[in-house]
Amino acid sequence: MNAASRFVDVGRARMHVSEVGSGEPLVFLHAGIADGRMWAPQQDAFAASRRTLAIDRRGFGRTIYEAEPFSHVDDLIAVLDALGIERTVLVGCSMGGRLAIDTALAHPQRVRAIALVGTAVSGAPLPEVFPAAIQARFDALEAAEQAELIDEVNEIEAQLWLDGPEQPAGRVSGPLRDLFLAMNDIALHAAPVGGETEPSPAWPRLHTLALPSLVVWGLLDFPHLLERMRHIVATVPGARSHVVANTAHLPNLERPDEFNAVLARFLELLDR
Repeated sequence: MNAASRFVDVGRARMHVSEVGSGEPLVFLHAGIADGRMWAPQQDAFAASRRTLAIDRRGFGRTIYEAEPFSHVDDLIAVLDALGIERTVLVGCSMGGRLAIDTALAHPQRVRAIALVGTAVSGAPLPEVFPAAIQARFDALEAAEQAELIDEVNEIEAQLWLDGPEQPAGRVSGPLRDLFLAMNDIALHAAPVGGETEPSPAWPRLHTLALPSLVVWGLLDFPHLLERMRHIVATVPGARSHVVANTAHLPNLERPDEFNAVLARFLELLDR
């Protein structure tokens, strides 16, 4: 099914939304190295039974904006309000997962359930050291950034997030790599978005999430993210989990059939 593009005005931004299907809403929130297009396989799969929406945040995809103080949570709530969505399931990857968690904590009445993929969490601890192979890639990334070699930055980030931080460069090739590089190129060239109002850290409040939760991750992702996902599953009451083998940070793109089946089962349980 072909998704329709629409724009929602929020402050000085025109938030781009890809929408297809009808029924109960299912809102997809993209990673910080992607945009709403990363969810195309899921929108295709669920549009027959759900109203699916993928939102581009400020600085990503087709969202148009001017720099101003803003809040990602407020942006999301404003988009939901404009589209007449009172309550929804949020599916978020990485920074999109962080947004899903922050929104569920700030506006629990608006979020029916959350599905998190390799998620970030506001306030989560970061590793003090990385394995040597990963640190070498971060060193190369820093050198490319300082030299303003944007194409090289993009390629190294593809190695870290798409291939996997300890995997051979080019493990994922073809259309998926082309899509990653195209999405991330927009983010790397984006103008400043303005000052973000940071939410209260979610990490110490994960145990208060009182809603159905699914946590999915790829085994080839960063080691500290694997630990983080296991902590979330152990901390969020009743959280379900699924691990996708031979994938890194974007398992929904690498293994869409497997991911869609897991998400479908989760949604079926909600509807019982």
